[in-house]
Amino acid sequence: MFEFLHPTRRGFLATAGAFTAWSFAPQFASAAPGRDPRFLMVVLRGAMDGLAVIEPAFDPDFERARAGLILGADGTPAGLPITGGFLMNPKLATLHDLFSQGQALAIHAVATPYRDRSHFDGQDVLESGLPGAGPVSTGWLNRAMSQLGKAGSVKAGGLAIGPTVPLIMRGPASTLTWAAGGVKPATDDARARLLNFYKSADPTLASAFGRGLDLERIAAGKADMNAAMGQGMGQGGGYADQNSNFVKGMQMVGKLFTDPNGPRIGAIDLDGWDTHATEQPEGENLGKALVELDAGMAALKASLGPAWNETVVVVATEFGRTVRMNGTEGTDHGTATVAFLAGGAVKGGRVLADWPGLSDKALFQQRDLAPTTDLRAVLKGALRDHLGIEEAALGKDVFPDSGAVKPMDGLLKVG
Repeated sequence: MFEFLHPTRRGFLATAGAFTAWSFAPQFASAAPGRDPRFLMVVLRGAMDGLAVIEPAFDPDFERARAGLILGADGTPAGLPITGGFLMNPKLATLHDLFSQGQALAIHAVATPYRDRSHFDGQDVLESGLPGAGPVSTGWLNRAMSQLGKAGSVKAGGLAIGPTVPLIMRGPASTLTWAAGGVKPATDDARARLLNFYKSADPTLASAFGRGLDLERIAAGKADMNAAMGQGMGQGGGYADQNSNFVKGMQMVGKLFTDPNGPRIGAIDLDGWDTHATEQPEGENLGKALVELDAGMAALKASLGPAWNETVVVVATEFGRTVRMNGTEGTDHGTATVAFLAGGAVKGGRVLADWPGLSDKALFQQRDLAPTTDLRAVLKGALRDHLGIEEAALGKDVFPDSGAVKPMDGLLKVG
């Protein structure tokens, strides 16, 4: 189904790793009684070209505007049909299967409120949840966890995959990190000595360190799933390194999300989307990044097992890319792009779009896909219906000064 949105306003709308504690406040994610939802945010750093990922083949101006970057134009496989004349990049075989199963949807012509073209500022706005760039110390997903903690039904803390806590997960709610490789694990004796030291010197720090050790034991105690989950990954006609940090990180998210004492909310990022030159939607540049993303999604789904049915994954990037190809067969920094929701809790099989068109007069600043959907509306809809956060808190605390941006309805199977 291709659903045109009806906007109120158009346009600008250790073993394998190591844990560290970012915050020591014992506030944890919670959910409605009888449910055990999981929520993962995947940040694609570098500005993904949405038009090369979900192609609007139905648009009469698309081929003229996108000469040289059309799927299948160079003899490679054409895009995979999904709905309403949209085609999906063939490197996303797993995501295409999820669309077919009604477990993934795309939101096109979407953007944050940011309207300039700095990666750093764009990523800050994406992660902070604020209306614009500026000094900020907390991220919207951590603030969302703080709202859940007020409900009193304790479940588990937050998880950030990577060597440091990204902005999106910084704040008062407790967050632990897991990083794939890179640091030799400390011995059990050293850990015990450090824990004893913290207990005598700083009980709060000891509690946080103890939680980190517990979560690390969960990760280490799970059976090695690489071989089982390697089958069928990277099916989009390309090769994905099953030992890449992103794929291993997605596997670990699934392991920790399914443990009774593990986290239920997390964030992970994937670099490689800045395609200024030789973009190659199905080749060694954009195509390679898509294969890795797809392999990670397959790893996550396999690792979660039945818990996939209570999971929502949001995939988003800081902004899109120019409609027209530049002189080096790539695209420059743009505005609107595409975002994804995936998971067993998602009401999928759809592309949601208030399509602005690709004629010269329809382009934003005469160069970009015009934004017609605010990404915050998508995030609010998912957080409200999946995690039960009240709309007032979403507009004031989680995404400050966004009361006019209403949560998008109908994204999930519940709510």
